[in-house]
Amino acid sequence: MSAASTNSLFGMGNPLLDICAVVDKDFLDKYSLKPNDQILAEAKHKELFEELVKKFKVEYYAGGATQNSIKIAQWMIQEPHKVGTFFGCIGKDKFGEILKQKAEEVHVDAHYYEQDEEPTGTCAACITGDNRSLVANLAAANCYKKDKHLDLEENWKLVEKAKVYYIAGFFLTVSLESILKVAKHASENNKLFCMNLSAPFICQFFKDNLMQVMPYVDVLFGNETEAAAFAKEQDFDTKDIKEIVRKAQALPKDNKKRQRVVVITQGKDETVMAQSDKIETFPVVKTDPKYIVDTNGAGDAFVGGFLSELVQEKPLDQCVKAAHYAANVIIQRAGCSFPEKPDFK
Repeated sequence: MSAASTNSLFGMGNPLLDICAVVDKDFLDKYSLKPNDQILAEAKHKELFEELVKKFKVEYYAGGATQNSIKIAQWMIQEPHKVGTFFGCIGKDKFGEILKQKAEEVHVDAHYYEQDEEPTGTCAACITGDNRSLVANLAAANCYKKDKHLDLEENWKLVEKAKVYYIAGFFLTVSLESILKVAKHASENNKLFCMNLSAPFICQFFKDNLMQVMPYVDVLFGNETEAAAFAKEQDFDTKDIKEIVRKAQALPKDNKKRQRVVVITQGKDETVMAQSDKIETFPVVKTDPKYIVDTNGAGDAFVGGFLSELVQEKPLDQCVKAAHYAANVIIQRAGCSFPEKPDFK
């Protein structure tokens, strides 16, 4: 059994059913997709989902960034079950049922707000080589309501039980007030609130929302592309990753008892972390490219591995080690899936 207790890790975000397929460059060009990107679906992408299913061999996986990370953390921890709690909004439909079933299978304590105005959200993962272009149609995920779900006494009790909180930046487009309620609770009770930059568009177009939450962020995650977009929007005036993490760490913070930790991944290059007054780098686990199946869940898995140790109060370098291990396992499998048990020491 791990040192973690039930419901000690809380996540809230967009539960999506991932529709994954290996596509060709023509398909990306037709819908003006970059090979490696994350965007929200617009009207012009309506046919994309239909064409993807018709033209390519698709696989369905329970997804959504935050939900993936909570699942990976739970997998890394194994016992007890239901260390991870997850909140999000789904539709009353077949895809919603699949998401519920998948969460149960991996022992995550998912409490969905179910509504019937919008169908369960989907995310097209268009894979070319070791790149993946994600197009999210939030649908139901966009309907999460603080007053209809988070504020309910039995749900808020689950929030209060947690010690570590994680919300991907993607949820900033859905319910800022829900994020702020959780973030303030964490800050006032000296618990750990973690967030992810998630995508360049979050740093660019949801900058105000992001910066309203930033003072409460104890651990900030991101990759090199997101970090560059964030630095540009914040006028950091540098492209140097170490300089960016230092400046992100120094942004104003509400809870002065903890200094912010900033962790930036760079694909196969080293991970950079700012903790206390030092900047450290950690090499990633080397993988022969021929074993890389799908890099889609790598970032979510990294966070999941990190959180699995963080919630057990392990040192930060051990958190990074677990993060690298989880990401390495995930990229050698399709979808954000994993073997029955981890082999992490």
